[in-house]
Amino acid sequence: MNVANQTRVTEFIFLGFSGVLYLRLALFVMFLTVYLLSLMGNTLIIFIVLMDSTLQIPMYIFLGNLSFLEIWYTTATVPKLLATCLSQVVAISVAGCITQYYFFFSLGATECILLAVMAYDRYLAICSPLRYAFLMSLQVCLRFSAASWIGGFIVPVLPTILVSYLNFCGSQKINHFFCDSEPIFQLSCSDTFMVEALGYTCSSVVILSSFLLTMSSYGNIVVTIIKLSSREARKKTFSTCASHLTVVTIYYGTIIFAYVRPPAKHNFTMGKAVSVFYCVVTPLLNPLVYTLRNKDVKKAFRKVLERKRLFLTRHTQEV
Repeated sequence: MNVANQTRVTEFIFLGFSGVLYLRLALFVMFLTVYLLSLMGNTLIIFIVLMDSTLQIPMYIFLGNLSFLEIWYTTATVPKLLATCLSQVVAISVAGCITQYYFFFSLGATECILLAVMAYDRYLAICSPLRYAFLMSLQVCLRFSAASWIGGFIVPVLPTILVSYLNFCGSQKINHFFCDSEPIFQLSCSDTFMVEALGYTCSSVVILSSFLLTMSSYGNIVVTIIKLSSREARKKTFSTCASHLTVVTIYYGTIIFAYVRPPAKHNFTMGKAVSVFYCVVTPLLNPLVYTLRNKDVKKAFRKVLERKRLFLTRHTQEV
């Protein structure tokens, strides 16, 4: 396409979910509720881990990192999603769109790596309990956490740089509720082969490698659980990991469907529906699944509430 004869686009307009007003309002209420619950749940986990010294061990440090990540992961996309439910014209500058693109994929890559690390942590705890304290010391845990964040934010750098050099002209409408890769490429009047191929390669390597490592860890865990002589021990151990596996299955299932495929034309309506799962639903499932089935977290939460109650009682008496 001759770029010189095209009007240069300076901002995009999100189409979001189309439909009659009452349907969009219903979606707004639903998404807002899930978003607020997700923020509160993940913030609560971080607060509990920081306040209770008994939870400052690798498993819960990783969980705190995951909760912190989920807060920003949802915040990178959900506000625009909510805006598209209330208004049919929700704009974002090209620079803002590229920034959102980078942070969305950085946080997504970080989550993939972190989930693999958390699975490896559980593998060591269950399959090598006598060596666990040595293999997953606090120092090693912090290094794994830092490596997850650094690696996640490095992966999308080159694809983002290439996206920033694309020319956008003609249509301004992004058939999505955030700046995902495929809708952006559809609006470019530049040759996108290189950036699409690189983006596909990066996403496939990160997603599939972390997925295989995660499944390998849980596969070894299942084998170890089967070998346990005590039925009660098998039940307790499997219960601990079943919740982790539930979140992992939903998250990886949706992102593999969305990103681990060669660049091609696809149904954007289906793409938006799938995106809701990993942008909105999964961040809410993490605090629910990891806390409701975890006695240590619930016990720590009760201790925090009790300390808060005692503090308020003492303060009231002094006044």
